[in-house]
Amino acid sequence: MFLETLRLALRAISRNALRSFLTVLGIVIGVAAVIAMVTIGNGTTAQVTADLSRLGTNMLFARPGQFGPRRSATEPKRFTERDVEAIRTQIGGLRAVAPINQSTAVAIAGGQNHSTSVAGITSDYLVAQSWDLASGRAFLPSEERGGQSACILGETVRSELFGAAAAENQIIRVGKLSCTVIGVLEKKGQSGMGSDQDDTILMPLKTFQRRIGGTTDISTIMMSARDGVSTTKIQSDVERLLRERRKIAEGRENDFNVNDMTQITQAMTGTTTLLTGLLGAVAAVSLLVGGIGIMNIMLVSVTERTREIGTRLAIGALERQVLMQFLVEAVTLSIFGGIAGIAIGLGLAYVAVGFLHVPFVPSPTIVAVAFLFSAAIGMIFGYFPARRAAHLNPIDALRHE
Repeated sequence: MFLETLRLALRAISRNALRSFLTVLGIVIGVAAVIAMVTIGNGTTAQVTADLSRLGTNMLFARPGQFGPRRSATEPKRFTERDVEAIRTQIGGLRAVAPINQSTAVAIAGGQNHSTSVAGITSDYLVAQSWDLASGRAFLPSEERGGQSACILGETVRSELFGAAAAENQIIRVGKLSCTVIGVLEKKGQSGMGSDQDDTILMPLKTFQRRIGGTTDISTIMMSARDGVSTTKIQSDVERLLRERRKIAEGRENDFNVNDMTQITQAMTGTTTLLTGLLGAVAAVSLLVGGIGIMNIMLVSVTERTREIGTRLAIGALERQVLMQFLVEAVTLSIFGGIAGIAIGLGLAYVAVGFLHVPFVPSPTIVAVAFLFSAAIGMIFGYFPARRAAHLNPIDALRHE
């Protein structure tokens, strides 16, 4: 019985191929949009997580100032080298403590120039970041203490200034400062926030403070915990120490922030997951539009086939058989649309992630849900036209012109 009904449904669909195609177009677009959006979102989340994990989950950052709607309007007090030394000597479980000052400047070498980020650091910075050198060497202790004009280039800066040529021992100008290139960092690529980590120049902190920053203040303190040490405990210990050093009274809010990479990773992945869900929900609206399209076309089909329905009812067909025939037609159209939408959605997502340089992470659950939802759309929106066909009066149907 069901096979016969399905055969009749397929015959009716093929008889009006163009109309059937236009009917399922809304379902195809809806399913494809949902799958493509969710797959791209999953890939973005995976890329952000991978980028942040390269920094390690044992990283902490201390920055002056408050963030959020209740932040102070006054300029926050910067950290000092004494703050860094206090953290290094009084907080246990730390592998490296790296003070950082950053700015932007134009780097010039020969006839080439490039605007980039410049960071004043100590040797602990490379340890904390687990960042190796592709060539050359790190700063010597004497260069750090004396504030000598030496610098290490990120791969992007090296490529922009020197192309295929070697950069070591070359003299470049960074702003008004001339410095000797002593090394090139290994390539890291984009960060989880989308910035180019290789577009940077590193120099000794004292050199930066004297020749570029013009101040001994420190904008960021980067800390790396030893393996097995709780970053949550270190975070609370650092907050307590900095509150004491900055003389913040009991009950008053901090005028600084200490965050660990676990919190940052959770915040970033939570944001991308939320955006993926919102995009998927917006795309799912087109499925409802497609369902309305199916209902409208099926109502037209009922009107066109009124005499056929009347003939079937007159020769003994039951109402439930007519209802089943039109319902199977609607569900079949939806299933065809769902299958086509899955294929198109996965194809679009595969192309898009290639352009975005993120992993291709399809979700079998979303694919299954989209397929089942498309079938449900056909059943729900196809029921009313099918019910109308089944309740036609045979005599009135046979008289229909």
